[in-house]
Amino acid sequence: MIALRQALFDHYRETYGEDSPQYRHALPGASGHTNGKFEPRVVEQLIAEMIEREQPKLRLVTGFVPESVEREGRLLASVTFREFEGDRRLVVKASTFADATYEGDLLPLAGVTYRVGRESREEFDEPHAGKVFLRPTKQRPESIDDEQFEAHERLAFRKFPGFQEIVLPESTGEGDDKVQAFNYRTILTDDPDNRIPATRPDDYDPEFLKTLEHGSIVRPLPNRKIGWNRPQLVGPHQVYVEGDWEMRRRVMDAHWNATLGLLWFLQHDPSVPAEKREHWLRYGLARDEFPDHGHRPYEIYVREARRLVGRHVLTQHDLMPASGTLRPPTYPDAIAMTDWYMDSHAVSGRGNGVHGSLDEGKMMLHAETWPGQIPWRCLLPRELDNLVVPVCLSTTHVAWGAIRLEPTWMQTGESAGLAAALANREGIPIAKLDPKPLVRRLAEDRSYLTFFNDLPQVHPAAPAALFFGGYGFFPTCDLRLDEPVSMAVKNAWEQEVARLQEGESTDPAAVTATIHAAENQPPFADQTRGELLSQQWSQLFPER
Repeated sequence: MIALRQALFDHYRETYGEDSPQYRHALPGASGHTNGKFEPRVVEQLIAEMIEREQPKLRLVTGFVPESVEREGRLLASVTFREFEGDRRLVVKASTFADATYEGDLLPLAGVTYRVGRESREEFDEPHAGKVFLRPTKQRPESIDDEQFEAHERLAFRKFPGFQEIVLPESTGEGDDKVQAFNYRTILTDDPDNRIPATRPDDYDPEFLKTLEHGSIVRPLPNRKIGWNRPQLVGPHQVYVEGDWEMRRRVMDAHWNATLGLLWFLQHDPSVPAEKREHWLRYGLARDEFPDHGHRPYEIYVREARRLVGRHVLTQHDLMPASGTLRPPTYPDAIAMTDWYMDSHAVSGRGNGVHGSLDEGKMMLHAETWPGQIPWRCLLPRELDNLVVPVCLSTTHVAWGAIRLEPTWMQTGESAGLAAALANREGIPIAKLDPKPLVRRLAEDRSYLTFFNDLPQVHPAAPAALFFGGYGFFPTCDLRLDEPVSMAVKNAWEQEVARLQEGESTDPAAVTATIHAAENQPPFADQTRGELLSQQWSQLFPER
């Protein structure tokens, strides 16, 4: 994950120069949706090179979709794939299978439990579950006290402003089978040498097109490009999730036709202000992006589809501070963390807000969301022992909003790959793997299993902090490795490590509560917090 991200920046610096606009536009901005920007053709090439370097250990087959499976008890024995644009079949046998699709297409074939749509408010006691209307407000929600708000403001985390409040009684909290909106992430350019001018579609319908959103633009991308994250056809997308590929094609085509139609509309319709028409007339499809696919992205942006119902279900409560602490609940088997806020696009309609609210189902819980841990169990079906699901993993609809972006999926995918290798080495199904060695290895690799405001990756205590974070050692997001440790915290940490050495089960929430009460209380030991953590790491894993 880190290697690919760095390779993107390196590409633009080495290709165009340190002072080039291409390199400058690739780098992360100070705020908003600018956490590193790139051209799809570049990242596609870099991924292809990563795969090439793994040859012959890795075999890449494209153009196939899963069709059926063969099960033997709690194991998948094989998966049969069919050619997407043809009649060929491919049977794959393996000790471990991973469903890393947007849609979770292996889940129904494998006969595991999954969900499509929204839980009710009552099912997991999630305040924002089910049918919900949210209205922007300048007033901080009552559920966020001063201490939480101030700690949230200090998070070393990309910030987004604003609060939202639930509109009652219209927000009934009813569950349903609806998912949030889709769209294409289209690449446009104003470079005359690379721009394909828009043409008027045959089915052009300006009255329909004027109802669509056209904002949400990521700019600038390198080489005079922008990313257009609209339009969304809210409603017609619902049949995509459980539809066959003929149905899905119709949904995808409708979205693409709307994209091309909206571009023409913005450039030519007299209802659009002249200044805006002039702006949009500068843009067209980028000739060098997706050239073998009509310059249309290969995938529609499926923001939500099936979600596994696994051995742990991540909920809204896992992304908000636990009672009496300033961080969300922690888990010893955490193999990744979230870095986005709980966020859903419109679910049941466009322009159907009430009393000044956003569209139904649209939420951006900036102030409520904290970086949370993702337990390994969220990737494991209850019914099978050799299937892992690193994308459509086990969460509620509300929590899914914080999961559904590529940085988290890159981390869950990397963890799943490592787990598969460890399970193969031991000759056991992946679900039978003891998660402690997995988490330990991830911590040693400096994978961010636990969020901290102040953890340098190169610090010698980093693996210990990342590992023990899942056991409730840190009631806040401030690690303070170079400060003296209080005797009360030292005693609590040492007692917990002794339990771990004995193989006893631990209660991270109870540990967190104990340490929270002991933090910053004199007297202090003649050790820094980092020194003690490193010592405990060596004590727990002496062979290292």
